[in-house]
Amino acid sequence: MDLPNVAAPDTFSWITEGKVTSVKNQEQCGSCWAFSVTENIESVWMIAKSLTPSTMKPLAPQQIVDCDTHDGGCNGGNPRTAYQYVIGAKGQDTEASYPYRAVNQACHFIAADIESTISSFKYATTTDNEDQMKTATATVAPLSICVDAAQWQFYKTGVMTPSQCGKSLDHCVQIVGYDTTSTTAPYWNVRNSWGAGWGMSGD
Repeated sequence: MDLPNVAAPDTFSWITEGKVTSVKNQEQCGSCWAFSVTENIESVWMIAKSLTPSTMKPLAPQQIVDCDTHDGGCNGGNPRTAYQYVIGAKGQDTEASYPYRAVNQACHFIAADIESTISSFKYATTTDNEDQMKTATATVAPLSICVDAAQWQFYKTGVMTPSQCGKSLDHCVQIVGYDTTSTTAPYWNVRNSWGAGWGMSGD
């Protein structure tokens, strides 16, 4: 990704900027990858169209679960191929027209119900470079990322330390901000898809 040649602020939040929709719940379906992509397309669409969470029509992760033939639906998938699917489908339906069921279904995507479109996607960094991730987050949009969430089940509040973060990627989420001024430790703010009851109201 070609990033603007500007210094990223010490702290930034797309929630504060009003470009993050309400926390979603994937339920008992391994569709986090589809939620990560859906959430990010919603945010990018709001940024591009100057929308707010109240004027943005939520998009349909179930469409990606059902219709992306390169991934495994509730058995898991990859954001990269999910973005490619949405580009190939020429857009994503609304949640209202394609409700989430938390199960694998036959694809019943209807092009007439498309709400948002994307034409491309890019990697924020080609290396393990958190400075580039920070700049991309603050100057471009929230990020789709995948993490090792083995110790996330009982998270309630606070900053997770490096010792709590493994390297076996098994869960995809959305980075919506960061804070490098924290007196405890610098941190990323992550929006999860386990409902608003998880963590600090879902993030």
